[in-house]
Amino acid sequence: MAWTDPFGRQIDYVRLSVTDKCNIRCFYCMPERHNSFITPSHYLTFDEIERVVAAFSDLGVSRIRLTGGEPLVRKGLPDLISRLSAVPGIQDLSMSTNAMLLGKLADTVFKAGVSRLNVSLDTLKASRFSEISRGGKLDDVLTGLASAKQAGFEPIKINMLVMKGINDDEVVDLASFCIANGFALRFIETMPMGASGQEAYGHYLDLSVIRDRLSERFDLVPSVMAGGGPARYFRVNGTETNIGFITPLSQHFCATCNRVRMSADGTLHLCLGNSHNMALRPHLRDGISDSGLRDLLIEALALKPWQHNFEDRPDHVTRSMATTGG
Repeated sequence: MAWTDPFGRQIDYVRLSVTDKCNIRCFYCMPERHNSFITPSHYLTFDEIERVVAAFSDLGVSRIRLTGGEPLVRKGLPDLISRLSAVPGIQDLSMSTNAMLLGKLADTVFKAGVSRLNVSLDTLKASRFSEISRGGKLDDVLTGLASAKQAGFEPIKINMLVMKGINDDEVVDLASFCIANGFALRFIETMPMGASGQEAYGHYLDLSVIRDRLSERFDLVPSVMAGGGPARYFRVNGTETNIGFITPLSQHFCATCNRVRMSADGTLHLCLGNSHNMALRPHLRDGISDSGLRDLLIEALALKPWQHNFEDRPDHVTRSMATTGG
């Protein structure tokens, strides 16, 4: 069965947030004094998440990415991973993380069923990392990456949010780091998500500038990578390293959108750059049947808009990325 939106796009990929909490506070993701976290009793339980993922699968979803906040701060996460990896029809279970807890958890998470990782890393300078993340330690991330590589995750993709005047001077260094370590690299444009995103949006940089800069140092050959994401990839000639460019503003990919997001409280967000959503938790706790849940998801997808409105209304999305789920 195909879960298809009003514009004929088949949705086979769900980014599922398991918490809005994080062990760092990157300035573009979470306001410095933010304390309006979801009440723990409003988090979907593991049983509820498993039910929703099974309903997604019945509708044709085959890819699930666990996000947050930082997903590894959710207590008992390996148990949830094991349960979701056993859901029939789920062929790809991945996770987005800052890697700071992977030094201790990489092997457990890999054995539970996550096979691919996206790791946020915006700088290789310890002082700059601390400034961007408001106190995080770069060494913890590097230790986590080493543990993830040893555990067997493949691929490991490094996500760098490129911000003019903050870290754009490091794009070649990040590429060299990924080549040396066998990681893929994706550059991402800033998006005006909430108050934090608005601050980062002031440092927006069209990634065509970054691609031109990299082309002066590396021979970039058009390439592809497996996965459900929107990056346009190039391989560094003479290596196995792929470099991707995620361009929601300069060259948006709405026409091929294949994904929705679900926040930790069970709110289904149909578009990252719009407010269309449906709350699933009340229905789950009112005892909705499995068939009723599938019908509800079909009803929700009918709300999915054609494209985001970042260009026309760059200040209209008031929820933060941490609340939405990466």
